[in-house]
Amino acid sequence: MKEVKDQDPHSTVGAKENQLEVAIGREVREYRVKLGMTVADLARQAGLSAGMLSKIENGGTSPSLATLQAMSKALNVPVTAFFRKFEEQRDATFVEAGQGLAIERRGTRAGRQYHLLGHSIGKSLVVEPYLVTLTETPDVFPIFQHAGQEFIYIVEGEVLYRHGDKRYPMSAGDSLFFDADAPHGPEELKKLPIRLLSVIVYSRTGET
Repeated sequence: MKEVKDQDPHSTVGAKENQLEVAIGREVREYRVKLGMTVADLARQAGLSAGMLSKIENGGTSPSLATLQAMSKALNVPVTAFFRKFEEQRDATFVEAGQGLAIERRGTRAGRQYHLLGHSIGKSLVVEPYLVTLTETPDVFPIFQHAGQEFIYIVEGEVLYRHGDKRYPMSAGDSLFFDADAPHGPEELKKLPIRLLSVIVYSRTGET
């Protein structure tokens, strides 16, 4: 007997073919729920069967233009509202090992490297992940202060990290999440080399 395997729920085969239908279905359901309408209520007002509306909401069928117009009228929203999520830009940045963009930030000098691993595009919230490598003990430790919040995760080495008037001894596996408008930065490099992941998040209207 031939073995029948369950389909991988994360498989992309066939998934791209009905992305639009799924996006429309989610919007229809969202607007219906916001109005406190049942499937039967909306189906009746749009002139559809409850079974057909369920298929539409589940992304199982592609509604005709006439059906979209009927649902938009029943929900009191424009037809274009059903395409809102589908048309939104979805960004992804893939960076191979060792290929992050080397950049200069305040404090960049010999023995201190910053590699940008990605960034958000066209969003009100900016996210900047960095891989920071420290290989030399500087004469003067730079103090950083900027808008937003920051998360650091120690990948390798040991460091005494300062935030405001507090100091945190950190080693591989330790993390710190903090408001970045307080003075912060590595104050003592205890074990070199040090590699840490730094993720900075701030509003696009703010300044770094």
